[in-house]
Amino acid sequence: MSTTTPNNMPPVPGSELFIHNVASAPAYWWLDTLWIILAEARHTGGRFSMMEELAPQDSGPGPHKHTWSDETFYMLDGEITFLIGAEIKTARIGDYLMIPRNTRHAFRVTSKTARFLNSYTPASLEAALVEFATPAPERILPPQNASPVIKMTPELLSRYGMDMLPGPDPLRPEMAVLAA
Repeated sequence: MSTTTPNNMPPVPGSELFIHNVASAPAYWWLDTLWIILAEARHTGGRFSMMEELAPQDSGPGPHKHTWSDETFYMLDGEITFLIGAEIKTARIGDYLMIPRNTRHAFRVTSKTARFLNSYTPASLEAALVEFATPAPERILPPQNASPVIKMTPELLSRYGMDMLPGPDPLRPEMAVLAA
C-alpha cells in the first residue's frame, strides 16, 4: 500500500464547489432522528455524502451492512455504543469511526442525545432520507411519530446499498425477549 497521496488526479466528474451550513442545509425527521444533509451525491459526483445527526437515547439501527459504501462517524457530542462485526466499541466526543462496506454493524445511543457526522463513500443513504423522511420544520429532535414508518423491504434496502442482518442484537438484548 502506498503511503503517498497522488497529486495529479483529475477532478471528479460531476463534483461541484459548494458550501452548506448546518443551519440552512436540508433537514429531515426520520426514525426519531434529526438528519441534516451537508453533502449529497448530486454535489459530489456520487463520491460521498455527509449528514449531521441528532439522535435520542436508545435510538439506532439493528445489525445491518452497507453493500457498496464505507460508513464513517465523527462524534460531536454524546456517546454511542457500536457493534462492529462481533466487537462492541464505545464512541465519545472527538472519536472518529470508520466501518468498511459489507461489515456487520449496529449502534445504540447511550447518552441522553448524541450529535455526530455520518458519511458514506460512495454516497447512498441520503437518497433514502430525501425519498422517505419528513422535512424538518425545526432543527430539533422530532416529536413521536413525526415521520411515517416505512417497511424497508429487501428491494428498498438494496436500492440504497443496505442489508438488514438476521440474528440477535447484542446492543438490545431486551428485544430478544420480546421477539421470543
